[in-house]
Amino acid sequence: MRWARAEIDLDALAHNVGLIGDLVAPAAVWAVVKADGYGHGAVPVARAALAAGAQGLCVALVEEGVELRAAGIVAPVLVLSEQPPEQLDAVVAHSLTPTVYSTTAVEALAAAVRRASQTRYPVHLKIDTGMHRVGVQPDAAVAVAVAVASHASLRLEGVFTHLAMADDPAAVANEVQLRCFDDVLAALRAGGHHPPMVHAANSAGALSLPAARHDLVRVGIAMYGVEPGPGVSHLCGGLRPVLSLRARVSHVKRVAAGQGISYGLRHTFAGDTSVATVPLGYADGVPRRLFGHGGEVLIGGVRRPIVGVVTMDQLMVDCGDDAVAVGDEVVLIGRQGAMSNAGDHRVDEIRAEEWADRLGTIGYEILCGISKRIGRLYP
Repeated sequence: MRWARAEIDLDALAHNVGLIGDLVAPAAVWAVVKADGYGHGAVPVARAALAAGAQGLCVALVEEGVELRAAGIVAPVLVLSEQPPEQLDAVVAHSLTPTVYSTTAVEALAAAVRRASQTRYPVHLKIDTGMHRVGVQPDAAVAVAVAVASHASLRLEGVFTHLAMADDPAAVANEVQLRCFDDVLAALRAGGHHPPMVHAANSAGALSLPAARHDLVRVGIAMYGVEPGPGVSHLCGGLRPVLSLRARVSHVKRVAAGQGISYGLRHTFAGDTSVATVPLGYADGVPRRLFGHGGEVLIGGVRRPIVGVVTMDQLMVDCGDDAVAVGDEVVLIGRQGAMSNAGDHRVDEIRAEEWADRLGTIGYEILCGISKRIGRLYP
């Protein structure tokens, strides 16, 4: 087995689902498992989330939904945006719940449902209340709902929107979007459209905006134990990180003062030191630029700086004069404990959020960037 792995703690994931479920009740939790479960493995994550109380799943692509069905998962699966017409037969064949926000998509979906000889197939209508990514404009929402209602093959099961600034709960944009959404819901109801599932909250909204919870919340990043953003960090204390990224030292060498290391020799050692090579790199999801932003790993419970640019398959770590050996555990994301010289047990932790802060990005990108070259283990 390769000396690099991602360990996925499904007990931690179940804990997070339960914690969020208790917070948002009576709203239901739907687990977002797109992008291979944010890099955690969509099928194991989906099963664990459903067992912990999630009532449905959300994906971005038809292929992601088909993967869940192929694994025997029968829970509702919502595809979060409109899909190409040529994929709608697969949507219906695998009982995936499609999203629409145009009459063109409604007509194509109705035709696919008729080809499958089905009726009253569930569909969700997405409203663009201000993020301006996808969704029907508010003043056109009723027209799309009317188009759905005109087909006996379809039924409007849900209406939803997405909040652009839920990770900043005090932002006025949240109030503006939710008020717009309420206005659309009122217009739909006035027109006789009463979808049983209304939803607006992502992870940040579920944690911080009670008015956004409605009938269900779509929980992604928080389910994986990572903060949706600094504006809601104070609400994330009970969440447990699900993924840890671990490796083993593959080589140790002494390097003399004045010598450089890695491509470009961009780091020069001030004194003689021991360098440990770790067998994973940017092809595995460790950003090449992490070295230049203070990236560290844990070896023996001690933070060690990454030295030199991260290469495709390997990175190097400065261990000073400490005793480090081939085979020693390296933690890139996660917790590691060790006995100190004073005889006490110390534990340190590097979180995905730390990488994100160093690199000016978000925890989502860090997790999704861990490549399939890294095996996922479910201890």
